[in-house]
Amino acid sequence: MRRVGQVVASSRPLSWVNTAFPFGAAYLLAGGGTDAAFWVGCVWFLVPYNLLMYGVNDVFDYESDLRNPRKGGVEGVVLDRGLHRATLWAAALANIPFIAVLLWWGTVPAALVLAVSVFAVVAYSAPGLRFKERPFLDSLTSSTHFVGPAAYGLALAAGRAGEVDLDPTVVAALGGFFLWGIGSHAFGAVQDVAADREAGIGSIGTVLGARTTTRVALGAYLLAGLLLLVLPWPASLASVLVLPYVANLAPFLTITDADCERANTGWRRFLWLNFVTGFLLTQLLIWITLR
Repeated sequence: MRRVGQVVASSRPLSWVNTAFPFGAAYLLAGGGTDAAFWVGCVWFLVPYNLLMYGVNDVFDYESDLRNPRKGGVEGVVLDRGLHRATLWAAALANIPFIAVLLWWGTVPAALVLAVSVFAVVAYSAPGLRFKERPFLDSLTSSTHFVGPAAYGLALAAGRAGEVDLDPTVVAALGGFFLWGIGSHAFGAVQDVAADREAGIGSIGTVLGARTTTRVALGAYLLAGLLLLVLPWPASLASVLVLPYVANLAPFLTITDADCERANTGWRRFLWLNFVTGFLLTQLLIWITLR
C-alpha cells in the first residue's frame, strides 16, 4: 500500500481539480450535459491525466528531484527508483482505456485537440523531447496542460451535438486562460533559477533571470485580464480573478537571481489561491448558466 500510495502521490492530488474542472465546466457550458462522456472525461482528467503528466515527470526528473529541497510535499514527491517502471506502466494502463473511449465518442476535431493535449503532457518530460528544458516552449507547453482539457471539453461537446463553431467569445476565454497558464508557469520557474543553472537545466527563468521572468509572468496575468474583459457581461467578471495572482507576484518584482528561492513563498500561496479562484469561478459560471 505504501508503494501504491507513492505512485498516487506522484500524480499531485492537490492539483487534480486544476485539470478536471476546466474540462467539466467547458463541456457543460458547450451544452454537453451530464452524460457518460462528461463523467468519463472528468474522471480521466481528474486522476489518470495527472498521473501521466506528473508521474512521468517524476520518473525522468529523479536525479534533479533528489537535489531539490522543495520535493517531498505538496510540490511533488521524490519517486523511489524502484517504482519508476511501475509508475510508467500505471500511467499507460490508466490512460489508454479512457483515451480510446473518448476517441470513439468524439469527432475528428475533438480527436485532434485530445492528441495535442496528450502530446504536450508527454513531451514536457519524456527523454528526447523534454520541452520543460526548452526556454519559452516550457511555459507554452505547461499552459497547454491546463487549457487543453477546457479546449477538449468544448470540442467534444460541440462535436457530439453536431455544432462545431469557433465563437470569438470562446477564443477570448481560452486565450485568457492560456495567458494565465503562461504566467503561472513562468513564476513557478523563478524559484529554481539558481538550481537549474547549476544543474545545466534550461528554462524561461534561466534565460531571462528571476526578476525579468517575474515581470513577464505579471504581464501575462495582466494581458489575460484584459482579454477576458472582452467577454460579454457577466462573464467579463472573470477578468477580476487575475488580480489576486497579480498581488501574489507584487512582492517579488525586485527579486534577484541570488535570492530567487524566496519566490517559493509566493508559489505556495499560488497553489492554494487556485482553490479560491476555482470556487469563485464556479459561482460565476453558475450565475451565467442560471441567467
